[in-house]
Amino acid sequence: MTQSGTAPADDGADPPVSATVLDWAFFVFGGIAAVWFAFLLLDESLSWQRIWFLIVFWAALAYLVLPRLHRILTRIYVPNYFMGRTRTSDGLFGDPVNLAFLGETDQVRDAMVRAGWTEADPVNLASSWRIITSTVLRRSYDAAPVSPLLLFDRQEDFAYQQEVDGTPGRRHHIRFWKCPTGWMLPGGIAVDWLAAASYDRAVGLSYFTLQVTHRISPNVDRERDHVLDTVTRTSPAASVHVIKDYSTGYHSRNGGGDSIQTDGDLPIVDLRALPRPAEPVTAPADSRDRLPAPTVVGSALVLLRMIAALAVSGVLLTGSVEGTWIGDLMGQDQRVLDATEAYVPIGTAMVLFACVEAALAVLILRGSNGARLTAMAFSTVSILLQGISFVSGGPGTLQGERPAYALDVLILLALSSDRARIYAHRRRARKGARRQVRQRAC
Repeated sequence: MTQSGTAPADDGADPPVSATVLDWAFFVFGGIAAVWFAFLLLDESLSWQRIWFLIVFWAALAYLVLPRLHRILTRIYVPNYFMGRTRTSDGLFGDPVNLAFLGETDQVRDAMVRAGWTEADPVNLASSWRIITSTVLRRSYDAAPVSPLLLFDRQEDFAYQQEVDGTPGRRHHIRFWKCPTGWMLPGGIAVDWLAAASYDRAVGLSYFTLQVTHRISPNVDRERDHVLDTVTRTSPAASVHVIKDYSTGYHSRNGGGDSIQTDGDLPIVDLRALPRPAEPVTAPADSRDRLPAPTVVGSALVLLRMIAALAVSGVLLTGSVEGTWIGDLMGQDQRVLDATEAYVPIGTAMVLFACVEAALAVLILRGSNGARLTAMAFSTVSILLQGISFVSGGPGTLQGERPAYALDVLILLALSSDRARIYAHRRRARKGARRQVRQRAC
């Protein structure tokens, strides 16, 4: 970049959300626990009888371990100010910002529809499954979702695409972000929207995380010019002003490892002269205020831990675990229980723990930061105890505990993620703001 730019300010009453020391500690510990988890999976697969377990190891490495390690490292060495690049959820640099727009939400949407673009569906289980099947079977899905990228610390507000050859494996696509109030480009130029346009040419594996992803065409300027051509041709009232050498022309890579080549020019498309559609368009909601998938997954995993606790307590309260699945998992630890006859007290404690877990799961879904931190604390203590048992060579050495260990690691990774953290902190900040308003009113 020729100029570094200024840090984007948060909109209006939404204060910036920064990680606390406790958040950072859980985040880093989750990464360490995930690495150890991947090691255990690799150990399981080092035999011909379990060679298929390498698939599980790859999934854990690509979707749990490497993303978390990248996120930890990029928090340290990637500066948190505008650099003309989007970010992946792992903190890696994504596609370049190569277009800017002036105009209201409805004018941008109307211009894209006129130009023959289709708004992409949001990423959810249904749309994710549909794009997988459509890509494999080479079926058309003209509203296929795009993977989320981050700018101003939030996901794109919406995205548009044009399918090529009737398959979502190849497509033109562009993501849009609404600029924060009062934010300007380096040089003091105000715009309403920033956008990143690129062309998906194939499906492959990311060089950095090994995840399945779309590979983009290196010449992002060609895609930028394609967007300009379609919009200006169908909306003659639109005007274009180009900032020359807005960023230094560079040859780099995006978050999937794809090569990027650009001349560094930034066209600003002015849509303010376009007529406003008859039906007003609602401004896009901030993605940070939507219930994020990691929070939902974390809550579901806490419920699963509750179910496991109830199952264990049901066996323990019968007074013996001999010959049961609990006994098989405990191995030599069963002798300790037999000697102390602590079945009923431990079973009762497990019931109480299950009740606490149920409350935590509900509160996490409602955005409670305290419940999120408590659930992660339970997982951390459990992981540490199992790690101590393994290092000391105690009974079981994580053999019977591996399912519980995996569950704790997944809970920690989900709830310590940036999206879960930001959602909980923003909910807490807004509750505090409302409380202050009520106090002033009294």
